[in-house]
Amino acid sequence: MNDNPSPLLLVIVGPMAVGKMSVGRVIAERIGLKLFHNHMSIEVAAALFDYDDPAFQRVNMGIRRLILEESAAGAGPGLILTRVHLFDNPAEQALSAEYERPFRARGARVLTVELQADAQERLRRTEGASRLAAKPTQRDLRATQARLSRMDALYQLDSGGRFDGPDWLRIDSTLLTPEEVAERVIRYFRLPVPGGGADE
Repeated sequence: MNDNPSPLLLVIVGPMAVGKMSVGRVIAERIGLKLFHNHMSIEVAAALFDYDDPAFQRVNMGIRRLILEESAAGAGPGLILTRVHLFDNPAEQALSAEYERPFRARGARVLTVELQADAQERLRRTEGASRLAAKPTQRDLRATQARLSRMDALYQLDSGGRFDGPDWLRIDSTLLTPEEVAERVIRYFRLPVPGGGADE
């Protein structure tokens, strides 16, 4: 029998280069969760397989499922997950439910932060040193910026506010630092900060 308390799953969604990893890192440091940003699995898969090889997605998704299942079942307080969400693709909602399932099965609190920022600011952020250090596949800036523009044109990457509520917070981070965004998230969801209880 597992007597561990229910973990927290905090999902940070948003388009490319909106700052999901940077915000996740600050929140992780503040509240004591582990961060699993989406490129942690992408970079492993990309080191072994081409993007268009079906094995790439199997490895990428397999790693994510395993990490989520083990994090939900483990002794830790939970996990921060980052991902791009295509709001006009019905399969995305099913994928979100699949990611959340092992946490919800344990009665976990599942929260979503949706980040948005204007395209020019996101193009600028593709050049950030911490981003490039953590994401080798993004170091060809011309290709990365072209992909960002292409994804913006092809997909709906903004929920339009239709999920806003107690468990879903949407923030425009264009003019905000990761620290400022993290503070808003912690206060909105009243997340417990070690040594200080829940932020008031």
